[in-house]
Amino acid sequence: MRILLVEDDAKTADYVTRGFREGGHVCDVFSNGQDGLFQATRETYDVMIVDRMLPGLDGLSMAKALRAAGTRTPLIFLTSIGGVDDRVEGLEAGGDDYLTKPFAFAELAARVGALARRPAMQQEVTVLKVHDLQMDLIRRRVTRNGQEVDLQPKEFMLLETLMRNEGRVLTRTMLLERVWDFHFDPQTSVVETHISRLRAKVDKPFETALIHTTRSSGYSIHAPR
Repeated sequence: MRILLVEDDAKTADYVTRGFREGGHVCDVFSNGQDGLFQATRETYDVMIVDRMLPGLDGLSMAKALRAAGTRTPLIFLTSIGGVDDRVEGLEAGGDDYLTKPFAFAELAARVGALARRPAMQQEVTVLKVHDLQMDLIRRRVTRNGQEVDLQPKEFMLLETLMRNEGRVLTRTMLLERVWDFHFDPQTSVVETHISRLRAKVDKPFETALIHTTRSSGYSIHAPR
């Protein structure tokens, strides 16, 4: 197995690393959550072992960022935070298992092995592309024809929703639910306003329009036809 360990306690990291390496496994170690996140998105692992309390980026935030970016590598939290609510929070953040300290290495190895034997899930893309428009979901960066497009958070979410549904018309109601989490019609022009802002940033500076309106239906994004 190839294992990513993100643990800032040197003794725990050494104990876990030696145990897996003695078993013939590869175990890469990082003590910073931000570094662990970067490594998890650039290399392929069978399982990730992540502490919750980490410098740079905490374990929960790391798990959420990985799941949001489409990384489905099994992740087990190894932490001293062991309350019921804490375990639930870890699993809801994207963890597949949760083991509290102090722990027996044999149990950790058994849990890691069980996660590694799970059927592999299809990895989602981390970069969306429509014509010359590109969105990096990990770096939260949008470019068109190589030029960076500066978007506000809701503008980014709206564009991401459109790009994930390239060529499909999304109604105003669908966009309100997916971007603003409105499950009712609040009689607001927020969708129209944000579509207008997106067009000003994504389409207006360039020759070809990608965002389209289908009258009485909704909005879509697609390459020139």
